[in-house]
Amino acid sequence: MNGRQGTSVFENGLIWFGAAVSIAEILTGTYFAPLGFSKGLLAVIVGHVIGCVMLFFAGLIGGQVRKGAMETAKMSFGTKGALLFTVLNIIQLVGWTAIMIFDGALAVNGILNIGNWIWCVVIGLLIIVWILIGIENLGRINTVAMGALFLLTIVLSFVIFKGEGLAGAGISDESMTFGAAVELSVAMPLSWLPLISDYTREAKEPLKATAASSIVYGIISCWMYVIGMGAAIFTGESDIAQIMVKAGLGIAGLLIIVFSTVTTTFLDAYSAGVSSESLSEKISGKWFAVAVTIIGICGAIFLPLENITDFLYFIGSVFAPMIAIQIADYFILQKPAEKRAFNIQNLAVWAAGFIIYRMLMRVDIIVGNTLPDMVITIILCILVHKLVRDGRD
Repeated sequence: MNGRQGTSVFENGLIWFGAAVSIAEILTGTYFAPLGFSKGLLAVIVGHVIGCVMLFFAGLIGGQVRKGAMETAKMSFGTKGALLFTVLNIIQLVGWTAIMIFDGALAVNGILNIGNWIWCVVIGLLIIVWILIGIENLGRINTVAMGALFLLTIVLSFVIFKGEGLAGAGISDESMTFGAAVELSVAMPLSWLPLISDYTREAKEPLKATAASSIVYGIISCWMYVIGMGAAIFTGESDIAQIMVKAGLGIAGLLIIVFSTVTTTFLDAYSAGVSSESLSEKISGKWFAVAVTIIGICGAIFLPLENITDFLYFIGSVFAPMIAIQIADYFILQKPAEKRAFNIQNLAVWAAGFIIYRMLMRVDIIVGNTLPDMVITIILCILVHKLVRDGRD
C-alpha cells in the first residue's frame, strides 16, 4: 500500500468529503433534536471545532514524517509499545466496518425491502471493489461519486428545511445536556484520529492537504449532523429510510445511502490494512483490508449493532490520550522518534489519560470530556518528561 507519495490537496479533500457524508453522522444528528435547533447547532459546531483541530494535528504528524497513523505511534510509545494501539485500532476499524455496513443495509432495506443480509453483502462487495481499485486510482471514480452525493444531499436538505423558520425551532427538554451534545459532536472526528495519517502520509503538500482534510471533513460532517437534527425537529422522523421515502427521493435516496456507506467504510477497511502492516512486513495491507470487509459483512449480518454509544466511548478513552501524547512529543517537546521497544513513561501517561477519560464520563462538562482529558494528558506528558529528564541530569 505504500504507493507514490503525491496525492493532491483536492484528492485529500475529496477523500474526507466522502468520510463525512455518512448515514452514521445523520443518525447521530437526530439525537440533538431535544436541544432545539439553535442550541443544537451551537453544540454541533463547538464539538466539531474541538475534534477537527485534534484531527489536524494528528494528520500533520503523519504527513510530515511520511508514516501511517500506527507507525507514528511508534515514535512516542516504542516499536513494541505501539503495537497495543495497532491492535486496538484494528479492532475499532473492524467494528466500524461492521457498524457502517449494518447501518447502510438497514436504511437501504427501508426503501427497497429485499432483505438486510442481501444489502450487507452488496455494500460489502462494493467496498471490496473500492479497495482493489486502490486509493491512488480512485480519483476520477471518487469525483463522480462525490459529485452525485453532493447534489443528492443538497436536494435532501431543501426537502427537510423547505419553508421552515429555524430560529428557536424545536422544543428544548432535559433529555440531553449541552455538554453531552458537544461530546457526541466530538465523537465522529475523534473516531478518525487514528486513521488520518494513513492518507496524509501520501500527500504532496502535507500541511495544505491536512488542513483541507480537516476543514472539509468538519464542514460536511456538521452539515450531516444538521440534516439529521433538522429531520428529527421538522419531520418528527429519525429513521433515515423513512426520511428518504417521505422526501420522495426513492432511488436517489437509496443511492445516497449506498455510496455514502461505501466511501466512508472503505476508509475504515483501508486503514485497517495500513495498520496491519505495522504488525508484520509479510502482511499485505490490501488483502488484510479485504478480509476486514468480509468480517464486517458477517458482523453486520449476525451481530446486534443498533446501539454504538459504548463503542464511541471506548474509541475516545483509548485514542484521545494516545493522540494527546503524540501532540505533546512532536509539537511541544519536539522529541526524536523513540528507538526503544517500550516507552514506559508515555505508556503510563496514556494509562492515566485512559482512566481520567472514564472518570470524566460521569461529569457533565460544557465542552464535553474529550478536550479536558487531552489537555490533562498533554500536561501530564510534559511534566513526566521534565521529571525524568531532571532525574537523569
